[in-house]
Amino acid sequence: MAIMDFIRKQFIDVIHWTEESDGVLAYRYPMQDFEIQNGAQLTVRDSQTAMFVNEGQVADVFGPGRYALTTQTLPVLTNLKNWDKLFESPFKSDVYFFSTRLQLDRKWGTPNPITIRDKEFGMVRMRAFGIYSYKLADPARFYKEISGTREQYTVDDLDGQLRNLVVGAISDMFGESGVPFIDMAANQNEFGTTLRAALVPLFERYGLALDAFVVQNVSLPEELQKTLDAKISMNIVGDMGRFTQYQVATSIPLAAQNEGGVAGIGAGIGAGMTIGQSMAQAVGQAAQPAAGATAGASSAGADEIVATLEKLHGLVGKGILTQAEFEAKKAELLGKLR
Repeated sequence: MAIMDFIRKQFIDVIHWTEESDGVLAYRYPMQDFEIQNGAQLTVRDSQTAMFVNEGQVADVFGPGRYALTTQTLPVLTNLKNWDKLFESPFKSDVYFFSTRLQLDRKWGTPNPITIRDKEFGMVRMRAFGIYSYKLADPARFYKEISGTREQYTVDDLDGQLRNLVVGAISDMFGESGVPFIDMAANQNEFGTTLRAALVPLFERYGLALDAFVVQNVSLPEELQKTLDAKISMNIVGDMGRFTQYQVATSIPLAAQNEGGVAGIGAGIGAGMTIGQSMAQAVGQAAQPAAGATAGASSAGADEIVATLEKLHGLVGKGILTQAEFEAKKAELLGKLR
């Protein structure tokens, strides 16, 4: 009886795969010392594909469903084994299962900064990262190009190769886009669409279908980001004279907090006098009427008043002016526009 049980165990009547964990793309069904019976049942679950391989040659591929394995359901294998006249039972064949589910939230990023030529900053080094999703679409191609005869092939095994494909594509895209770095954040959706189009054929080469590709962030290394921040501050403030006034206003609260005590406070008072004089000059210039001024000069005066208001509002935020003082000055300046 024990011998009969042993013999029965050598024959396979049911072939199926239950995915015990996420992240497995390809799984080789254990066939060592086993043979498949004529009429054996093959069960392929949703989001799976099964494939028979005979001596290294891809034979029949099955989508979701339940199949009885006969010469009718295994036409390619029947031909490879010359079963046109006689079906041999039992028979040996390698059987592979593939997961066709979407592989979500796969992360990509530039391990090192990418050097590109920027219209505004010249040569800059930048980083980028994001996410993408894909699924296995062509099991035969994936088997030939990637997984081979391994017992199983996982998403993690493939991540490194796919990240390298992404980094290569993103280097070309950013270099050729001509978009200044300062405008890249506003174009991340467009970059994602462009990159996806460039990556689709690369993924197809491995039997994969790229589903979505997202650029989440584009940034500069820390030292370059500081330079960019300084440039942005300069652009917000305006010309060098106004930038100097801005720096003076910024230094007042810092000087007041200085442990040097009176010296620090004195520096703050001196700076306050300087900014006060600058404010008086700016307000006087804005308020001074221009007899016989043209429409263009009137517009320039309006711009000057707006710029002065922006500067005064910044001083409120630093505690140099009170809100009431700012509102009074704003009413006075806006009255000049009427």
